[in-house]
Amino acid sequence: MPVQRKRFRIEEIHLGSTPVPLTAEEDTSEGHREIMNELRAIREQMAKYANAPRAASSGEDATAAVIEASKDEQMAAAHALLESYRAQIEQCEKLKVELDLIHDAINRTKREIAVLHGKSFSGEEMAKLNGELGAVVGGTEEATQQILEATEAIDQAATALTKVNSPEQQQMLTEEIQEKVISIFEACNFQDLTGQRINKVMQTMKFIEHHINTMMDIWGGVDAIKAHSTPIVDTREGDAKLLNGPRAIGEEGHASQDDIDAMFD
Repeated sequence: MPVQRKRFRIEEIHLGSTPVPLTAEEDTSEGHREIMNELRAIREQMAKYANAPRAASSGEDATAAVIEASKDEQMAAAHALLESYRAQIEQCEKLKVELDLIHDAINRTKREIAVLHGKSFSGEEMAKLNGELGAVVGGTEEATQQILEATEAIDQAATALTKVNSPEQQQMLTEEIQEKVISIFEACNFQDLTGQRINKVMQTMKFIEHHINTMMDIWGGVDAIKAHSTPIVDTREGDAKLLNGPRAIGEEGHASQDDIDAMFD
């Protein structure tokens, strides 16, 4: 069956609406064109389906890259946070060591204070020390008074002895002098009792000093305590500021008897 070709307008005017059959050459050319169009359409479809997996694969690769980058950022942030926590833990451990040392020092200080309070600063112990010191003062005054009275009596007896001629009176005055001398020797025995009492007080003071030094050593020693001590200000006025008591052996800052005698030479 011959293939009908499209008629041009001029042909329709001159020839009417009768269809014009195609020649063999025109028929072959038209078929070739249709085949080429079909092949072109098939190629386009094949290219479309071939490029679709590539596009999908490219999108998946981009998504995977984004996820991997996000994972790297999260790992870096987690590592930085972990290092920060480690540094804080190290600081906390150092702080704990310091707090343990302070806690131990406080406990040792409390024990020393408890020992001092129990054996030195309690009411009975302090009353005993006050009694010992009071006895020392009282014994010294009593012995001094007894020695002075005996010395005065000896002086009077010696003066009277030079004025009497009777052997009986001389004997009586001599015996009186001997009795007063014995009384002086007896009064001097206060030194033994006074020494014992002062020794008790000194032992207690040494006990207190030892524990105070121990507490000072707990907190860094004398030098560390001096760094926090306030300057000593002498608030005495008038004669009280000049009277410092007897000079101790080897102590400086006091005038000796030779210095005083030199003022009158």
